[in-house]
Amino acid sequence: MNALEKLAARQHLAVALLSAWLIATSPWIAMLRRIPREAGFLDYSHVVLGFVTLAIAITYTVTCTRAGRWRLYFPWLAGQFGAVGRDASGLLRGRIPAAEGGGLFGLIEGLLLVLLLATAVTGAVWFAMQGSQEALAWRSHHIFAARGLVAFFVLHVVTVSLHLIDFIRD
Repeated sequence: MNALEKLAARQHLAVALLSAWLIATSPWIAMLRRIPREAGFLDYSHVVLGFVTLAIAITYTVTCTRAGRWRLYFPWLAGQFGAVGRDASGLLRGRIPAAEGGGLFGLIEGLLLVLLLATAVTGAVWFAMQGSQEALAWRSHHIFAARGLVAFFVLHVVTVSLHLIDFIRD
């Protein structure tokens, strides 16, 4: 494993753990237009860890998409729909798509990266706008992005689980 792969593995672990914490504790966050005066540990940890996640999400996205690897995560940007179509039709026939190669699972990972960035950015903009009229709109954008992130996070866990099951079977 080279240095870039080790860095990506560490970033992936950090993003997964931070995202899991932020998602799991989000029902107890009581912020609307601003951080409330009676804010507690969960409110402040959400803000601080949200900014940490933003920094790691940006660097992780750069790490994942360097040297043309962006085509693996965003095949549609390169006009490469064939692998996604083959993976989708194979899935309907009971075949598990490949983890690499710019196919369906890569597309899911790419959209998860976009949603991670969107959630982190909208949270940071909400924080910057706190106290203003725009704060509630950015909070809504943040919640929308976070819900998409949760959906694709679950989908990502399912795809990884499918590969583990396939690996064990072989």
